[in-house]
Amino acid sequence: MNRVIIHEKDNVGVCLDGSAEIPAGHKYALRAIEAGEYVIKYGEIIGKATQAISAGEWVHTHNVKSHLDENVAYSYEFNAKTPEKLQATFQGYKRKYGRAGIRNEIYIIPTVGCVNNACMRMAKDAQKYVQGSIDGIFALTHQFGCSQLGDDNENIKKLLCSIALNPNASFVLFVGLGCENNGMDGIKAYLEPYHRDNIAYFNCQDVADEHEYGMSILKAFAEKAKDFQREAVDMSELCIGLKCGGSDGYSGLTANPLVGKISDRVVGAGGSAILTEVPEMFGAEQILMNKCKTREIFEKYKQMIVDFKAYYTKQGFPVYENPSPGNKKGGITTLEEKSLGCIEKAGTSELVDVLEYGELVKAQGVSALNAPGNDLIAATALAASGCQIVLFTTGRGTPFSTFVPTMKIGTNNHISAHKSNWIDFNAYSMDEDGLFKLLLQTINGEYICKSEDVREIAFYKTGVTL
Repeated sequence: MNRVIIHEKDNVGVCLDGSAEIPAGHKYALRAIEAGEYVIKYGEIIGKATQAISAGEWVHTHNVKSHLDENVAYSYEFNAKTPEKLQATFQGYKRKYGRAGIRNEIYIIPTVGCVNNACMRMAKDAQKYVQGSIDGIFALTHQFGCSQLGDDNENIKKLLCSIALNPNASFVLFVGLGCENNGMDGIKAYLEPYHRDNIAYFNCQDVADEHEYGMSILKAFAEKAKDFQREAVDMSELCIGLKCGGSDGYSGLTANPLVGKISDRVVGAGGSAILTEVPEMFGAEQILMNKCKTREIFEKYKQMIVDFKAYYTKQGFPVYENPSPGNKKGGITTLEEKSLGCIEKAGTSELVDVLEYGELVKAQGVSALNAPGNDLIAATALAASGCQIVLFTTGRGTPFSTFVPTMKIGTNNHISAHKSNWIDFNAYSMDEDGLFKLLLQTINGEYICKSEDVREIAFYKTGVTL
C-alpha cells in the first residue's frame, strides 16, 4: 500500500492507494494515539482523538473531533519567504485604464433579476456579432438587485461594478428595469471615478423596445472589439485567483501545494494572487498571520478573521461547521485539516494586503480577500477583485465556472481521468513546469479551459430580503 508522511512531527500518515480497511486519501495512525491526545498532520494539530487509536488504524471522524478554539488569542511573528525573481511576459489585451485582459469579451450585466430574460435574449442574438478577436458575449445573470436594503444592497451594487471593471471585459452593457433598489443612478455614481468609456447603461422601462435598443449598443461594441489584438504584456499585470472546492485527502498533498508553487512564480515575476475562503482559514489562520508583511496588515487580517467568526456565532453556528459531506468522504476529518491544506495555495510568499468584499486588488503579491468558502460566491468575488483567471483545485470535481476562465486542477488520478471533461490538469503528477506552461497557454489564449462555455456569478448575501 502506497503511503506518505507529510511532516516529521506527524502521528498520522496518508494512504494514497486505499485498502480494505482505509479508503484512498484517508489517514492512518503512525503509532498508538491515546484518547484525548492531539492528532498531528502537516506538523500541526488537526484535532483530538475521541478514543484510543492503534498503530496502523484508520483515523477519521469516528475517532477524531475538532480542537478549534473559537476564542483563540493571536500573535504576530513574521515568517514568509521572498519568491525568486523572474522575468516573464504574456500575450494580453492592453487596456488604457488598467491591467491587461487575457480575454476579449463583452459583458451584459443586469442590475436586477427582473431583466435576466431580456439580457439572455440579447446575448443569444448577439452571437452573430462575435467575430475577429472577440472571445464571447455573455449575460451575467443573477436573482437579486431589488428588495435588498442597506449594506446588503450596497454589496450587490459594489460587486456588479467590480465585475464591470475586470480587465477581461473590453466592453460592458448594464441593463436595468428602472424601479429597482439597485438603480442605474447608483451604478453610474459608483463607476464615475473610474472614468471608463467602455461601459453603457439603459433601463428597459425607459425605451420603447429594449431588445432593439440593447442590440444596437452591442453591435457597436463588437465593431470595435473585433479588431483588438494581443500584445506582449509584463507578468506584473496578471492577477490569479486561488480557490479550492470539493476538497479531499489529496488536496493538501498535491493540487494545493502545486498551485502554491505557481502562485510564488507569478508573484516572483511581479504579479499578484488572491486567496479567499475565510472560513477555510480557521485553524490555519495563525500561519497566514505570520506571513503578513507588516503589523498593520496583520491587524487587518486578524480583524477579518474575528469578524467572520462573529458572523458564524451570531447566527448560532460554531466556527467549525465544516467540512462538507464530500470532504469527509474524500478523507478530510476536521476544519483544521481542511484549512491547513487550503492555505497551501498561497505558497510561501508574504501577505501584502487584505481586501474587503468587492474591493479591487491594489498591491502586487498575495492578498487575502474577505469572502466565504462557497465555490461560486468565492470564485465570483476573486474575479470581481480583478483576477483574470481562477485556479480551482478539486478532488471531487465540479463543472462550474465564474465569469473569468476557471481552470480545474484535479488532486488525484481518479477524478482527473473519470471527469476529464471537467479537469484541465492532473496535479497528482506534481508537474510544476507543466502547470505553469498550461497557465501561460491559457492566459495567452492558446488554451481554453474546459468550463469556459459556462459563465456564472453569485453574491455573498448577508441581509434581509423584502
